Amino acid sequence: MLSRRKALLVGSAAVLGAAGAAGTARLLGAGPTPPPGGPSASPSASPAAGSPQAGALRRSAYRLQPIAGYGPLRSAPGRTLVRHEPFLRVAGRGPTMVLTFDDGPDPRYTPHVLRTLKAHDVRAMFFVCGSMVVEHKDMLRKMADEGHIVGNHTWSHPLLTRLRRSAIRSEMERTSEIIEKTYGERPGWFRAPYGAWNRAVFEFGAELGMEPLGWTVDTLDWQEPGARTIERRVMKGAAPGVVVLAHDAGGDRSQSIRALRDYLPRLLDSGYHLTVPRRQFT
Repeated sequence: MLSRRKALLVGSAAVLGAAGAAGTARLLGAGPTPPPGGPSASPSASPAAGSPQAGALRRSAYRLQPIAGYGPLRSAPGRTLVRHEPFLRVAGRGPTMVLTFDDGPDPRYTPHVLRTLKAHDVRAMFFVCGSMVVEHKDMLRKMADEGHIVGNHTWSHPLLTRLRRSAIRSEMERTSEIIEKTYGERPGWFRAPYGAWNRAVFEFGAELGMEPLGWTVDTLDWQEPGARTIERRVMKGAAPGVVVLAHDAGGDRSQSIRALRDYLPRLLDSGYHLTVPRRQFT
């Protein structure tokens, strides 16, 4: 049922998401690259897992200039520009990549992701759903303690391009509020479920102080293709500036966990720095 539902929503996102991505986000100024990694790292009904963003627009037409800078997210005064497309890459000196995990936190899988990241002294980004945070606030606190970045992935993982503006705002605003209350600061990043963006999503994201982040490499782990296939997709797509999309909730993520345990040390051994982007305010 989950795969069938995702297939229908992916098709909708391909049509509706493309209509909202009609510009080019400005390149943010570059910042320094730190050493790899950072400081040391019965379930609720899970929202549907994310779908391939490539379905919204062809990758060749949907690639933006990279995000710049690395380090922990810091609260800062200033306004957030209204973007027209999400950022898909990071910029910096050397082979740097970002790992992102969507749809959690989930007590069955998120702790395994955190343990693996901590074992390799790596920081990552978690785009969480507010409905999942309600029951698992301790995991967000652990993410904060271990230096990970928590982003907004809406409250219930809907296809935003099918909602009224008031409903879109509610999905995003409620999630930012519970993240701030639990994580300790408001999220500086937002990712639209299914990669479906439109003008309202970008506008509300900016109003809430968030930049839109997409991805470069989609593991398609929500399809449960096998741990080896997930690992192979990550290693094949590895390149400086790449943002990897994986999931720690939304279905059976045991394959995603096994794949992470294999590809993370391989990336590090290959010389990649796995870190998180730093916000730059205007």
